[in-house]
Amino acid sequence: MSTTAVPLRPIAKGSLTRLWIGVAAIALAAGGLAWAGQQGVEASPAAFLTQNAHAKGVVTTESGLQYQVLEEGSGPSPTTADVALVGYKGTLLDGAVFDENPQTPMPVDGVVPGFSEGLQKMKKGGKYRLWIPPQLGYGEQAAGPIPANSVLVFDVQLHDFKSRAEIMQMQQRMQQMQGGMPQGAVPQGVPGN
Repeated sequence: MSTTAVPLRPIAKGSLTRLWIGVAAIALAAGGLAWAGQQGVEASPAAFLTQNAHAKGVVTTESGLQYQVLEEGSGPSPTTADVALVGYKGTLLDGAVFDENPQTPMPVDGVVPGFSEGLQKMKKGGKYRLWIPPQLGYGEQAAGPIPANSVLVFDVQLHDFKSRAEIMQMQQRMQQMQGGMPQGAVPQGVPGN
């Protein structure tokens, strides 16, 4: 068995240069497509918060909470000993709503730390937008529709707030008005009275 050798033709002058120019053009096109594909990708929470801190009207607290006053309220602000009546809408950075309630009571110290801090900055009738970093929200834990390490965005309106003591008194008065007995009271006509 014999093998026939095929002679290679010499490469034309400039062909190698054209080949490398073509490779470079393909690499640039691939880089441009990769960059364009990243334009719709969400930034990391830290990158978003860094950029958001420079937005008009956004205030960043020492803890990292960011807020913007949409409408200033009046009077005092709630404390951790109060229960606030709020309306809110909670979203993720992509705009997906994870919770919403037009009017609900919330213990100021019974919510995630960032929400509590934001409530304590507000006054009755005020409307704020809060950006809660992961460490002041749910952190590394996923919570229902909220992925781990999410920035939480809340639009909050503070309708009113009362101390827990005031609420207890109101509940006792309502029980008395409905015919219920106050706590610790013994009905008349019971032996030992």
